[in-house]
Parts: sequence; C-alpha cells; structure tokens
Amino acid sequence: MSSFLERLKNKFSKKEELVQELMSLEEYEQNVESQLITEKFKKGLKKSRDNFSNALNNLISSYREINEDFFDDLEELLIQSDVSYSTVLELVDYLKVESQKKNLKEPSELRDMIIEKLVEIYMDGTSKVELNTNESGLTVYLFVGVNGVGKTTSIGKLAHNLKKSGKKVMMAAGDTFRAGAIDQLDVWARRSGVDIIKSHEGADAASVVFDAIQSAKAKGADVLLCDTAGRLQNKEHLMKELEKIVRIIKREIPDGPHEVLLTIDATTGQNGILQAKTFKEVSDVTGVILTKLDGTAKGGIVIAIKKELDIPVKLVGLGENIDDLEVFDPEQYIYGLFYKENSEQKENIVE
Repeated sequence: MSSFLERLKNKFSKKEELVQELMSLEEYEQNVESQLITEKFKKGLKKSRDNFSNALNNLISSYREINEDFFDDLEELLIQSDVSYSTVLELVDYLKVESQKKNLKEPSELRDMIIEKLVEIYMDGTSKVELNTNESGLTVYLFVGVNGVGKTTSIGKLAHNLKKSGKKVMMAAGDTFRAGAIDQLDVWARRSGVDIIKSHEGADAASVVFDAIQSAKAKGADVLLCDTAGRLQNKEHLMKELEKIVRIIKREIPDGPHEVLLTIDATTGQNGILQAKTFKEVSDVTGVILTKLDGTAKGGIVIAIKKELDIPVKLVGLGENIDDLEVFDPEQYIYGLFYKENSEQKENIVE
C-alpha cells in the first residue's frame, strides 16, 4: 500500500474512532439521565408504593383462600388508593374469571396478576405523553386549574426545564383575577430566569396574553407559557374568559394553543377528578400536570385520570425543587409504584 493510501486510511480510522467515542459518550449520558429520572419516580412514589404494597400484603396474609370476602376487601383497598371505581370492577371481574379458570386457591397466587392487570388497564390505548410543539414558530401552552393546586409553580418549573434545554421562554400573567397571582408568577419568572408580560389585577386576561404573544414574537421566543384564572365558583365567566383567550391565541398563532394543560393536586384524590371533569367542560384540555405526587399515598389517581377522563398525564411533580417536574413516563410510573430494584430485575415489592 502506498504511503498516501496509508495516511488516508489512518486519517479515516481516527475519525471513525472519534465518532464511536462521541456516540458512546452520548449513550452514557442518556443512560445516566434515565437512571436519575427512574430514581426520582421511585423516590416520589414511595408513599404510594409503601401504602399499596403494605395494604396488599396485609390483605393477602389475612385470607387462607380466595373467596367473595377477599374480593370485597380488595375492591375497598383499590378504591382507597384512588384507583377509579370502573377500573376496580374491571380488575376484580377479571381476577374472578382467571382464578376459576386456573383453579387458583390461595390469594398469594393473585398477587402478580393484580399488578399485571393494572399495568395492562393503564397502558391500553395510552396516547402520546410528550408535549406538542410548534416546529415552525412560537409554541404556546395554556395552563388551567383551580387555585392552590400548584399551577403557578408548575409554570415556573417548566420554564426552568425548557430554558435548561436551550429554549427561549416567556410567561404571560393571565390570572388577573386572584390577588397575588401576578406577583407569584413574577417571582417564578425571576427564579427561572425568563421574561414575563404582566398587567395589573383586574386587567383583561386576553389582552395580557395578546401582548405577551406580540412580545414573544418580537423577541424570538420559542415557548410562551400562559397562566389563567381558576375560579370555578363562576363557571360561565371562566368559560367566556378562556374562550376569549383561546380565540386571541388562534388568531395570532393559527395552530395554537399547542397544549391546554390542566393542573391537578394528586393529594386531593377524587376531588381532583371532579375538578378535571369541570375544566374539561369549559376548555379543550389536552393534558394533565399532576402535582405533589410525592406527597400522596394514593398513586392510583393516575390510573383514575386515564380511565375516567381519557386525558393523558403529561407532567408530574415529584418534589419541591425547581428540577422536580418531570415528563410523565407510564413505564417509569408503573415501575416506581410497584418495584423497588432496577428495571432489569423488576423485583416486586409485594413479595
């Protein structure tokens, strides 16, 4: 081989080695990030996991045989964990049929079947959970939800996450009804390091959103996060205000808003489901942000939201830190709720 060809071969060989090295580094970083998210879900769901596993263990150990009383108590346990009533009935009916078909006698033989069926029920027809984005211009997210559920905090955390990923983010203080809402969002804007468009208390919310869209376009922002009022005591007024805001957004950004995100406090249980049903009536909700999931012992609310409302959970709050808002991953959720070791072992915690 000539010296020229030898040099050429060495040159491309080194480039190939560098490419392989960079690919390996990227894969390593992705694995580390995935493990960190897994740990967040495990930690955030600890209360729910411990509550469910302990209750299930106690139930199974208190019965020597599978009978109607066992199924009645299992129904009660699941309902207390905020699993929806329709899901509980579907699960128990399935267990009754399968236990007879397989001639199972001991409750412990149903343990894995219970978990597998809950996973199947949740995953059945699960739609896309990633946030929709506008690839050719400004992405607009509209946030709805009652006061006190963590809506403003979620906007701030999402702003931080998006900015960290390289996006230019702005906020619109569209909750002009509640005293202090504008100041609270302003604090989060400063904390996450993004611009905010605001007016005074009592101002027209749609006008604030309009001004924010114009400013976001002028400044070349990638994402605009729009807060709204959460007063359910006057549903008709809320509906008209949301309709006006959406109309303004669509006029300025024809395919917006790209998400209408409903914030629900996981610790409120079935009351959160009722709130969600009401907001679904007054706005075209596309996804749910479930906050304070780390503070509830009833993680079954995720299954209830999916079953009762058919709205995907898109973001979950797993702690109080600014980095503790995560994109919802159904597999990580199921893993975090039912398993304690790594995902390859999938060691069931209710053994």
